[in-house]
Formats: sequence, structure tokens, C-alpha cells
Amino acid sequence: MPESRAEREKILGVAHAIERSTHKEPERGFRVIITGKGGVGKTTITALLSHLLSKDGFTLLAVDEDPQMNLPYALGVPKEQGDAVVPLTKNLDYVEEKTGARPGAGWGSLLRLNPDVSDVVERFGIKGPGGISILVMGTVVAPATGCLCPENALLEAIVRYINLREREVILMDTQAGVEHFGRSLAQGFDQAVLVTDPTFNAVQVALHAARLARALGIPTRHLVINRVRSENDIKKVRGLIAGSEDLFTDQVVLPYDEQLIECEPGVEPLLAGPAVSPFVEGVRTLKATLVRFGTP
Repeated sequence: MPESRAEREKILGVAHAIERSTHKEPERGFRVIITGKGGVGKTTITALLSHLLSKDGFTLLAVDEDPQMNLPYALGVPKEQGDAVVPLTKNLDYVEEKTGARPGAGWGSLLRLNPDVSDVVERFGIKGPGGISILVMGTVVAPATGCLCPENALLEAIVRYINLREREVILMDTQAGVEHFGRSLAQGFDQAVLVTDPTFNAVQVALHAARLARALGIPTRHLVINRVRSENDIKKVRGLIAGSEDLFTDQVVLPYDEQLIECEPGVEPLLAGPAVSPFVEGVRTLKATLVRFGTP
């Protein structure tokens, strides 16, 4: 029997309500994924960018997706506080509550792929120096615990859920390599910072990551050449990327700085000392570039 006009209007009203509830407002902030080969300086750069942006009045969420979970220490969180942080992927009850499947429980569980994670930062985030919010995602390190689908669904939902208002920024420090581009975790990021040092292997990882980032639709891809000791280092990297320059929106050079070893794990002494660090000045240039590309 044909629906009445009132019934049709009611159905349309429900449909419009569902559409409004499932579409976020346009973002006014920006989100950046920092990636590259292991040991090229991703965490240090993420921590410095977080502090510099925070000092400029941005509201920061620094997300540590690296299994090493060193970002809180690099940001200046005391060791005792950092050691007490339980990463999201080890909060098994929370993962099960949100996704409907308990990590390590085996195959066959019905998995919610779009869990509600609106409470995640409030429940599991910590505050670091400068008021920077820190979220440690962690990883699953125990062998033979089965599919990582619940953890991956949770991590992806967290990244998708957070809608950024003006002058809000997410910086995500990733694990080494390019696995995060193979999942949907990297989707939705506005910019990718692809960190390399002047070595063949590191440049190859940066090139691979840049190709994947472009395929995922990340429009802005910055090549950061870290630990540069001479012009020859720059020439070497540029020779290795010859023919693929179009993968990168721009290039930033960061000189090698002995102070990094002296002050590690925290980066705050680099910002507090009276001497101007060429490395920090290079990161300031990167920060200004991120803001320029991230401003609507």
C-alpha cells in the first residue's frame, strides 16, 4: 500500500537525522602523520613540533603509535609517570567494550568496525609539559594471540573520531616502516612528514611511504632530511630521490646536533638553553610549513 505523505515525511526526517549524525563538521585544525625508517628521529621531531606548536597557542594531541612508546619521555613526561601509562591496546576491557571482541580471544567474534570512542582521550590520555595531551596506542607484543582486528578497529576509530576545531592539531608518531599505510589508520591525515637520514635504506623507506601516502589521498607530503653533516649528505639524498621529486610537496633539512644526545630522552632542554640550535631552527621551519599548509 502506498505510504501517506506524513509517513514519507517522517521517513525522510529520520534519514536526514541519521545523515547529520554520521557526518562531522568540516575540520578547522589539521592532523599530521610522522613516519619513516626506524631510528631516523621521528619521535624527537614529533616532540619538538608538539612543544613549538603548543608555545604558539595551538592545542595539541600527540599520539604515540610506535610500539617503543617513547614519545611521552621525549615530551618531558617524568619516567615514573610514563612507566605507569597503560597503552590502549593493553586496556583489554576497553577494547572489548568498544569493538565487541576481546583481543586474543580467537576467531569468530562479531566485530564492531565503527566503535564509539568519544571518551578515549578523557579516559586514557595524559597531560604532558606545556599542557600537551598524549595518547599512547601501543601494540600487541605477545606471540600467537590471534588476529589483531579488534585493536586495529579501535585505533582506526580513534583517529577517525576526533574532529578538530580551529588551532587544534594531532601529531601522530608512527612505528617504523609503512604498515600504518596498509591499514586505514593513516587515512584522513592532511599532511605526512616523511623523515629520512642520509642513508640508502632510510631514503627508500621514505620514498615508499610517500607513494603510499599519495595513494591514500594525503595531499601534502614533506620530506625531512635529518642528521645532515655536510652538503654531500643533502646531495646524496637528492640523488637518491631523483625522478621522484613530485612525491614531495617540499624538503626541509635538519642539521646534526650533538645536543640531542646530551639532553635525551627529553627535548625541552633544546628549547630552554641560551644557545640557538640549528636543528631546532630547522624544526621551526618545518613547524611554520605545517601551519601554512594546515590553515584553512
